[in-house]
Amino acid sequence: MTPEVKQCFSEAKAAMQKALEHFADELTKIRAGKANPAMLDPVRVEMYGAQMPVNQLATISVSDAKTIVITPFDKNSLAEIEKAIFQANLGLTPQNNGETVIISIPPMTEDRRKDLVKQAKAQAEDCKVSLRNCRKSGLDVIKGLKDDGLSEDLARDAESEMQNITNGFGNRVDELFKAKEAEVLKV
Repeated sequence: MTPEVKQCFSEAKAAMQKALEHFADELTKIRAGKANPAMLDPVRVEMYGAQMPVNQLATISVSDAKTIVITPFDKNSLAEIEKAIFQANLGLTPQNNGETVIISIPPMTEDRRKDLVKQAKAQAEDCKVSLRNCRKSGLDVIKGLKDDGLSEDLARDAESEMQNITNGFGNRVDELFKAKEAEVLKV
């Protein structure tokens, strides 16, 4: 295999890995009925003249499977954090006890579980589209190399290897989705 083809594979793998990591990150934001500090990642709090992530203004901890405790570094930011959680429309109701903000995670209904599985499936499909785009880019590079003198056999082998790489990443996406689906549907 030529160095150019190896470089093409390396770039495709890096791009596919990035897509897979993004998908895994998106899956952590889907709540599965138990408390997870990552659920608050989309929350932005208006403080000090800027929109700041809540994790930069407070310590977020999980006291049990159904409770998230947010302890702000500055007690004056309690009301703003509480307001930002309401505005984020996460379906969570924060309670302020003067020292901390406590969020109790309500149990999910069967319909909500099915909606979350659909959401995860859509994200899995988006990730697979990204993988196919990476494959297409790699195949375009291989086609360009073929036009520049790469032999027919090497080009066919390289295309086959690119498909194998894509299939491997696609299988990982399926595994991550199945694990998340089982986690969400478990009562």
